[in-house]
Amino acid sequence: MIGRRLLLGAPLGILAVAAGGWAVMLNRMRNGEFDPHTLPSQLIGHQVPDFSLPGLSGAGITGADLQKPQQPMLVNFFASWCVPCVQESTVLAEVAKQGLPIWGITYKDKPSATQAFLARQGNPYARIAVDLPGRVAIDWGVYGVPETYFIDGAGIVRWRYAGALTDQVLQRDLLPLWQRAQKPSTS
Repeated sequence: MIGRRLLLGAPLGILAVAAGGWAVMLNRMRNGEFDPHTLPSQLIGHQVPDFSLPGLSGAGITGADLQKPQQPMLVNFFASWCVPCVQESTVLAEVAKQGLPIWGITYKDKPSATQAFLARQGNPYARIAVDLPGRVAIDWGVYGVPETYFIDGAGIVRWRYAGALTDQVLQRDLLPLWQRAQKPSTS
């Protein structure tokens, strides 16, 4: 009889725990303490992993290129089939216009589709590499496209944003981070 009661009560217990977690998450979102776009990344505070990708047209991108970039830059994983990538294209164009270099990595996208996408949306990228199988994206911990990483002048990943960059993210997070990265350290 006790085993039957436990068996019947287990779903209610699971539901109560899930509801409690949901309530905590909603409360944190309301208070501005939780942003689902700021997914954890093992790369934050570390150098870019080693990799080598061919270029879309021209030079490819390697981990060594990004490990010593000499200046802050963005790495943006994108794809032509990605609707949020279309949405963020104007923000990326603005970032490039302000002088922050952006290197793009196409994720599981045919080069011809990428070329057509760039012809339609514009090309804010200084360099573009092709990750057709998606293996490099896995090494970076990419959840899906678009995803953007800020690399400082020493080649350290300082920031990651999962999802389409918006004007709000640009003003609130990215531009202040870029400004801080450009200041000489006082150590």
